[in-house]
Amino acid sequence: MSYLKFEKSQLTNLEFALRREFIRTNRSGAYGSTTIINCNTRKYHGLLVCPVDAFNNERFVLLSMLDASVVFNGYEFNLGIRKYSGGYFEPKGHKYIDELTTDTLPKLLYNVGGVKIIVEQVLDDEDFRVLSKYTIIESPKTLTLRLKPFLAFRNIHKLSKANLDANVRPEIIENGIRIRMYDGFPYLYMQVNKKPDFVHMPDWYYNVEYPMEQERGYEYQEDLFTPGFFEIPLKKGESVVFSAGTEELPVSKIRRRFTLIETNRIPRYNFENCLYNAAQQFIEKRKKSTYVISGYHWYDARTRDAFIAAPGLTLASNNPQTLINILDTAQNKLSNGVFPPLLNKKVENYCPSADTPLWFIYAIQQLQDWVSPQFIANKYWSAIKSIIASYYNGMDCGIKMSNHCLIYIAEENYPQTWMDAVVKNKPVTPRRGFAVEVNALWYNALMFSLEIAKVAKDTEFLQTYSHIPAVTKDSFIQKFWLPEGYLADFCTTHQPDKSIRPNQIIAAALPYSMLSETQKMDVIQTIKHKLLTPKGLRTLEPADERYCPYFIGSPDEREKALHQGTVHPWLLEFYAKALVSVYQKDALPELNKLFFGFENDMLTAGIGTINEVYDGDPPHEPRGAISQAWSVAAVLQIKMLMDNLVANQL
Repeated sequence: MSYLKFEKSQLTNLEFALRREFIRTNRSGAYGSTTIINCNTRKYHGLLVCPVDAFNNERFVLLSMLDASVVFNGYEFNLGIRKYSGGYFEPKGHKYIDELTTDTLPKLLYNVGGVKIIVEQVLDDEDFRVLSKYTIIESPKTLTLRLKPFLAFRNIHKLSKANLDANVRPEIIENGIRIRMYDGFPYLYMQVNKKPDFVHMPDWYYNVEYPMEQERGYEYQEDLFTPGFFEIPLKKGESVVFSAGTEELPVSKIRRRFTLIETNRIPRYNFENCLYNAAQQFIEKRKKSTYVISGYHWYDARTRDAFIAAPGLTLASNNPQTLINILDTAQNKLSNGVFPPLLNKKVENYCPSADTPLWFIYAIQQLQDWVSPQFIANKYWSAIKSIIASYYNGMDCGIKMSNHCLIYIAEENYPQTWMDAVVKNKPVTPRRGFAVEVNALWYNALMFSLEIAKVAKDTEFLQTYSHIPAVTKDSFIQKFWLPEGYLADFCTTHQPDKSIRPNQIIAAALPYSMLSETQKMDVIQTIKHKLLTPKGLRTLEPADERYCPYFIGSPDEREKALHQGTVHPWLLEFYAKALVSVYQKDALPELNKLFFGFENDMLTAGIGTINEVYDGDPPHEPRGAISQAWSVAAVLQIKMLMDNLVANQL
């Protein structure tokens, strides 16, 4: 029985099918993505989307889609589907789909007048290449398979239009063609493992529409170019593999390459395997660097996100070396205790964040069960030490340790915590002053750094900083603890902000916490009754007049809602860790409920993965990016907590 499966009634229902998407990455910068019926609904969709060196490694859609048609008895049956201006779909190939299974590779079964065809696609994990396999399992006679590629050659954030600058002349290569539509791009090599007939019939297809972009308030129409089509005769039992990549592949290797890649895929036979598979999709290796891509489709390697997500993405599958590689790549970008906002792009003239370096230290701290303290001291002590010094001495944009030994954020118009939504150049949730999670992370980093300083035998560091944590703890409780029994979200120099937000849970969850057991319990209860949902924590309690129940509307409307009630799954990691720190094995039933509460998401929105955010109000519809690194990481962190509790009971 297939774990990830869709029936014909679901696949022919466009309202259902067009809101379920695949994302596959090759771990070196390329991805392929579309809906479960191969109808692109976003400008970010494409069969081959990859970085281009000549354009600062920005991602570009090269091959947008590939139409397959079955030709027999004088008729052509097109299996493709596109939406056009005016709201109509043409062709309507989805009506021929009988079922879709996705346990290893997406496998579509088409039934066209007695002809049954299985279509499978895979992204190469060594090159920028997509491979599509077509297998005839039933046919009364020899038929012709016609493959027509649709090209875009444009940035993922843009849309293409028909123009006279495009090079529309393909060049013939072995069993196929190559084409480069614009200067600076690589050639796209399109080949078939069987000798095809290529019919040169260049044409533009105008006003292809992407309804998800229209819904999100962006431009949503583009023109796609096709150079012609390939024709291959096939009979029952035969198959053919189409390859499209930025390097030519010897024809003799095309089928073998498909088989080898398929064999190495993690089978998605259950919920856990889906999560492990999804976790791998975010890890990207370029030359000697290893990054975490924050989410798909539009995010890069955001530094804060990487430090929060990387431990869950790697350690849950017992892979500490990949976490070390990620931290090493980041460490090379560290300058005077500060990281750039992106790890895979050059960014100048930025204002540092108040929490990102502290998340880096916490990520290192989570390695402790896999490596020795001496290993951490040898590899990371210099970086840890420089980060602590940067807070102590002060950073740009007014981030500095105050006389109370708390971290103060002086910048008013630039957000410097993870709640960084901006509308009309102003933060939606201004948090100038002392932010609760920043200071919780600061205390934890101080305590951990003193621990490693002893291993490193850094007596000067110990003499300078040993007195600070006690002052930080006293100041924190005085400023943040409210008589109502929870923590303020941030404090100005004069008063606390009493908004009930989820950031306080981090103070109860970190290994070194400033809270007593009773205070932790009070914070947990506040979070549980005001912010907890099956999909994560709300960013503001519903009783607050600023609460936004739905993450919908224009870009500005979504930005306003992002941290004013929208649910974020990544915060569940810290809710779960706080539970375990207080209740130990008695937390297991609630952890189990949180973990398996995401199992239904494997067949919703991003197939086999977890969304970026969810609506604040029930039924908590999935929103934002269809696959988010720290969302997947949080659920895997909960799995690790459960496994550890069970192991300790044995």
